[in-house]
Amino acid sequence: MSGFDREAAVDRLEDLVATVANERLPVPVREVWAFGDVALGLDPVERLDVYVTKDVLVRDDSDPTGGGGDHEADPDAAFRDSHGVAGVGKSVRADWAREHPELLRANANGHAAPEQCLAAHLLGDDEPIHLEVCNASFEDNVTQRLRGARLREDYTRLLDPRGVCLWAEGTRSDEAFRKLREGELALPTLSAALEMLGLDDDEAETAARELHAWREQQDGVTVRGDVV
Repeated sequence: MSGFDREAAVDRLEDLVATVANERLPVPVREVWAFGDVALGLDPVERLDVYVTKDVLVRDDSDPTGGGGDHEADPDAAFRDSHGVAGVGKSVRADWAREHPELLRANANGHAAPEQCLAAHLLGDDEPIHLEVCNASFEDNVTQRLRGARLREDYTRLLDPRGVCLWAEGTRSDEAFRKLREGELALPTLSAALEMLGLDDDEAETAARELHAWREQQDGVTVRGDVV
């Protein structure tokens, strides 16, 4: 896909929020934000940027019977044997993995990757969507990622701060969706937004240019996960 017209982009966000609100996901999700082009009121939206705040799975809350089936005392061992993926029941829910084994995704070390599993559940393979997944809220992670990008001198790690919360703790923001549809959000340029976060003029311009260039190189579904 080459992008979304504005109406379709907001429709897609509504579908995504409905999925988060109503379906069992690999990990608990607390917030869904939209940021970047769709929040700026652009039409068309070349890429849809979505941020998801998830909980770190400390204790699996799955039904140990897998919804009424045979008890699996050690889902981690079971999925290592059957799929070559470790961490089921530890980093992702065991009952979700049993119901959606085709959506189970692992990192390079063969361990279940929550951000990749969420992307597989929420998104199609070729959609022009970038998904950011973190245990921190959007606003907190904007600050954390800015600090890290400056330390590493790698502005592609920045998180565009121009976002809007669509869903949080089980509550959907109808007002946020209305403003997205009508293009009512008054947001600054990326460089101006970064200046508001403490960058000087030159650094903000450089950071914005590098982040835009990185973004233009992306195609289809892209996923980035981090833990704060």
